[in-house]
Amino acid sequence: MTLKQKLDTAIRNVPDFPKSGIQFKDITPIFLDAKLCDEIAENIINTFLHNHGKVDAICAIESRGFFLGILIAQKLNIPLFPVRKKGKLPSETKSYTYDLEYGTATLEIHTGVVKPHWNVMIHDDMLATGGTAMAAAELVKGEGGTVAGFSFIAELDFLNGRKRISPYSANIVSAINY
Repeated sequence: MTLKQKLDTAIRNVPDFPKSGIQFKDITPIFLDAKLCDEIAENIINTFLHNHGKVDAICAIESRGFFLGILIAQKLNIPLFPVRKKGKLPSETKSYTYDLEYGTATLEIHTGVVKPHWNVMIHDDMLATGGTAMAAAELVKGEGGTVAGFSFIAELDFLNGRKRISPYSANIVSAINY
């Protein structure tokens, strides 16, 4: 079975969540299979590095980006730093506020965690509209890093998130697309 077939089998469709009319793609069943997690991480690493080359750090987006982000960082033997929702980081932060469909959201990064000119891979579980990934990219850039690209477990093509984040990097890797 191919990786895409395994993911398509593991990712659960949850109708009407978080509201009526939405078909939610639940990735949590993936984490019940350690071998599948390892295969996803290896696929992301191999595809990403083939397209870009050097990565100095992983930026993992709260909270589901943490699950495989740390595995990817460990496999590459590079640092990982989190981007979190406002108020979750305990030390000095920089923030970026962006628009959502119904309101705004704010992400934060600890100041000083990004070394100047680091090539940073931004990782999250899902690429939907691209707002969260775009906010993380702005934070990485604001701290002096370079966005080497983005990696995701899954991508919802119909929401055009790839288009929104492509100005930051053309190197966008998704293990499966819907």
